[in-house]
Amino acid sequence: MAAGNDGASKPEDDDPFGYLYADGQAAGAQAPQGGGYGYPGPAPAQPGVPRTSYNQVRAVGERQYGHQQQAYVPPQQQAPYGQPQAQYAAPETYGAQPQTRTIPPQRGGGGSGRGPNTKGLLIGAVSVVAVVVIGIAAAVISNAGGEKDKGDQAGGTPSSAPPATVSEQPTTEPSAEKTPEELPKQDAATLTLGGSATTEKTVQGAEGVGGVYVSGFNTPGASVTWKANMPSGGKYRLTVRYSIPAVDANATLTVNGKANSLPIGLKNFIHSSDPNPEKNWQTTWAPVDLQKGDNEIKISCEAGNQCNVLLDWLEVTPGP
Repeated sequence: MAAGNDGASKPEDDDPFGYLYADGQAAGAQAPQGGGYGYPGPAPAQPGVPRTSYNQVRAVGERQYGHQQQAYVPPQQQAPYGQPQAQYAAPETYGAQPQTRTIPPQRGGGGSGRGPNTKGLLIGAVSVVAVVVIGIAAAVISNAGGEKDKGDQAGGTPSSAPPATVSEQPTTEPSAEKTPEELPKQDAATLTLGGSATTEKTVQGAEGVGGVYVSGFNTPGASVTWKANMPSGGKYRLTVRYSIPAVDANATLTVNGKANSLPIGLKNFIHSSDPNPEKNWQTTWAPVDLQKGDNEIKISCEAGNQCNVLLDWLEVTPGP
């Protein structure tokens, strides 16, 4: 084949854009007028003009949807410069039936059919409110009844009764509580002394009036006698304050003319090793049975006693 365009021979030799080139124009190629490559509709073959398409191309918009065909109408070929251009129009302007979608009507409470059950919701809300009101009323009535029952019970005070007032006038009735009895206490220096017993205040630390105490008690026959008046009879303790030269001592205790079987112990309970009497003041006690009224209590140095002791005071205290 010679150089140049000899016309359409086979589809693969077609040049749809031959009319754009000088050799194509020399061969008589022209732009397609009734559709061609890229345009809808078939283009008839002309001698010396390349075919625009071997296969027919379906134009855009020619596809059928359902039973209704909507054709796409392409715009007109480009108008010369300065001329109005064709605009796209909706299919309805070309006789096609517009597609519409039917929207079901909204059904309100006043229309027919099934819509929102507003009446049922309203009835339910009213029922809930009624139940709450009934519960509150029942609770109030129950509370009022409970307060009335408390007032009607045995021993209870009605709510309408005025509060009890406390009398401020003193009562003349004796108290049920027992007042502790005042038990006697006596300085040894004021007691009746016998034998070699005498008073002295040389040693410091005595609690008697003026620091006076009984000394000279280390000789048999020395004694102190106390007339103690008791508010009531019973078992008591006879407490004695004394001082010794860090050596145990003892004496005979006689109550209402009856000597105790055991001597009263005047021991070195503080375990002192200093013989100075000022450092050895301490107390001891012995059980005694006393009667109501006057009682004679005697402490004496008898044969067999170790009586090197100074006596400060005697006191009756509650028994064990």
